[in-house]
Amino acid sequence: MGFFNKEKYKFEVYKDTKKELRFRMKAPNGEIILVSEGYKNLDGLKDTLEVIKKFSNKAEIVWEL
Repeated sequence: MGFFNKEKYKFEVYKDTKKELRFRMKAPNGEIILVSEGYKNLDGLKDTLEVIKKFSNKAEIVWEL
């Protein structure tokens, strides 16, 4: 699993064209691997990021192919 190395992943917060707040997650190589929905306020966005950071290692993967 070479993609998951010890380098840092990061979340970037930005405003979209509708002036809503969004975040994107980037891999160490700069590739965008996740983009959020739009948020009206910063508190909602921050709460979502904290949940992702706290529980992502416990999340189940469900394959619906």
